[in-house]
Amino acid sequence: MRLNKTITKPRGTNDILPGETEQWQYIEEIIRTVCRVYGYREIRTPVFEHTELFQRGVGETTDIVGKEMYTFKDRGDRSITLRPEGTAAVVRAYLEHKIYAAPQPVKLYYIGPMFRYERSETGRYRQFHQFGVEVLGVHSPSIDAEVIAMAIAVYQRLGLKELALHINSLGCPQCRVELRRKLQDFLRPHLKEFCPECQGRFERNPLRMIDCKNKECNNLVIEAPSILDYLCAECQVFFAGVKSGLDLLGISYIIDKNLVRGLDYYTHTAFEIMAKGIGAQSSIGGGGRYNGLVETCGGPPIPGIGYALGLERVLLAIKAQKVPLPPAGCLDLFVVTASTDAEQVAFEILAQARSQGYAADKDYTGRSLKAQMKYAGKLNARYTVIIGENELNNNTLAVKNMLTGEQVAIDREKLTEFIGGK
Repeated sequence: MRLNKTITKPRGTNDILPGETEQWQYIEEIIRTVCRVYGYREIRTPVFEHTELFQRGVGETTDIVGKEMYTFKDRGDRSITLRPEGTAAVVRAYLEHKIYAAPQPVKLYYIGPMFRYERSETGRYRQFHQFGVEVLGVHSPSIDAEVIAMAIAVYQRLGLKELALHINSLGCPQCRVELRRKLQDFLRPHLKEFCPECQGRFERNPLRMIDCKNKECNNLVIEAPSILDYLCAECQVFFAGVKSGLDLLGISYIIDKNLVRGLDYYTHTAFEIMAKGIGAQSSIGGGGRYNGLVETCGGPPIPGIGYALGLERVLLAIKAQKVPLPPAGCLDLFVVTASTDAEQVAFEILAQARSQGYAADKDYTGRSLKAQMKYAGKLNARYTVIIGENELNNNTLAVKNMLTGEQVAIDREKLTEFIGGK
């Protein structure tokens, strides 16, 4: 008889277990705090959307749409895609619910899982979690600088250091007419040396050839014409305003003429934030302006800018830089009972402590007194409350500070007052 094999998680996915979830919650709490102080409100969109949204919004020449989307037909024979990124869905909701009729700009953020079928590597998964912000309804270099500053603020509050901000301007569609011609003239003699994907981009979107992750392709575009040399006067002024805003905020940056990002909808400002020690792909977040995206998705010509960061990548950077994280599963108190007679009192103490907001627990497996104390230590309890025969007779509790080892006797009614004052 053949034995059933154990079912394991799909490749490119992760189980986030107790002990790890607390770290995620800590990061998410910091993110939500930064969003609040910058005036952003949360939006939650479906995990799947109509495929056309990403084909139009992300761009059919992108790797995401061309190779990485999880797409399927539902029972109504409609093409559905698990969201590979968050911006297109936010723009769809912005239009569908007529949020553009509200006072502008609208500042939104999201946190949730995304899905891309790509090769798994350090910090990159097929189901990954992304935090992103979108500002819709304003075209101003100062808001671009603020969005970048907000991204930096998230990393700084998490304790990350040695970050490098790379910025570029992708100009407007008018700027890129001349650039496209110059790029094609430069690339044409070497076209056969590029990877098949880049050869396919040559006519459709040659600017994307600069963004290729293939090292051989990277070497071929080192001397390629730069968009910065072809910015129109208006785009030059806008990019100067972004740099001026960053200077005013004391944020250093590197102008990276080869930074084009991987999505078709970007215009004007593009940026990425790099961190050391997390593998070959050092980016931990990035974004840019997308003034044509709302119109592409069927709406009026409304400007926008946003950025996104992968939570897995951020956790990788935190661990690489040895940034301390809060201990997992920390209890305020753990109740230890020396006999079955103490069980009722233990339940009363748990109820009292929990009603006042303290994290409290007890043993339910019949462990010995010594084993209960050891278990309390594994749970990182701040205090253990010991109830033995003496404590039952005198209506007292023995309370031990697990950090210092100090143990005192207190009246039962004063427990929460005691631990709250420490």
